[in-house]
Amino acid sequence: MVILITQRRLQHLLVLVEHAHFGRAAHSLGISQPALTKSLQALETELGVTLLDRQRGALALTAFGELVVQRGKSWLTAEDDLRREIAMLAGSDIGHLRVVLGPYPSVKSGFSAAARLLTQHPVIRIVLRQAGWLDSVNLVTSQTVDLGIVETSRLEKYEQFAVERIGQHTGRFFCRPGHPLLGKAPATLAQLLEFPWVSPRIPQRIASLLPTTPCRAGTIDPLTGDLLPAIEIDAPDQIACFLKDSDTLAPSMFTTMEQWLRSGEIVALPTVSFPLHTNYGFIYLKNRSLPPAAIAYMQAVRAAENEISEHEAALALSWGVTPPPKSDPC
Repeated sequence: MVILITQRRLQHLLVLVEHAHFGRAAHSLGISQPALTKSLQALETELGVTLLDRQRGALALTAFGELVVQRGKSWLTAEDDLRREIAMLAGSDIGHLRVVLGPYPSVKSGFSAAARLLTQHPVIRIVLRQAGWLDSVNLVTSQTVDLGIVETSRLEKYEQFAVERIGQHTGRFFCRPGHPLLGKAPATLAQLLEFPWVSPRIPQRIASLLPTTPCRAGTIDPLTGDLLPAIEIDAPDQIACFLKDSDTLAPSMFTTMEQWLRSGEIVALPTVSFPLHTNYGFIYLKNRSLPPAAIAYMQAVRAAENEISEHEAALALSWGVTPPPKSDPC
């Protein structure tokens, strides 16, 4: 037997479940209540099962109804995605880009890649959001955005995501000229922990190497294992403002701190070896096709990341720091 489910009738069922009332659902759909009842009866006839329990006072779904509602939501979403992608491909440009960026991806390649994309596709609509790791995951999961560029070290348990790592940059510590640790270089980890750190929160893969007891650098979040720095800031390009007039330290990268290094307002602090590496990448839903704009954006980000890596190595040499050999940040 071939079962044909019409999109309109399935949508009627979903709206009825949402409002839990025939009158309100019919009003929301812009149809009469008898028309809604007739539509749902026709859907039951198409499927050959009863979807609504009409023997109770309140609106209730049968086991068949619960199954149809559960599967129907994903079916309608997939159809909407297909229609959206077809419309974009048939249009004059690549459509609409919606991305969420973590703190470091935003100042590294995220914004600059979007600007490149705009020059190539002037009529594209772009929405860029900046958020922490967990909020970024929620935005991708809810399909509020098509793509995220975030810390990827915790995503192994999220089977719904496709992950492509892109950001693998080496971090170092920075401070103001005249900082007390400059006379003791190379500074040890114990010495670094005696001063407040300013940065975005530091992921558990790095924080696990630090003492669990509170120190001036920051404290370990008991829920996530992240280091919550003494001064937590999600705008890495503003970190230097805190370094110039205090003894704070900043774990960061040469490309992020370049303009202040060139002006002499901050300096790179020689330290003993400590594994500071970025580990961010693309995340998106496996069961949802990426729109053309997101695919083009990913290409622009990859190109920008390659340029950043080359520039980072050149800056390290300029300030007399030998770039370390590449290693797996995991």
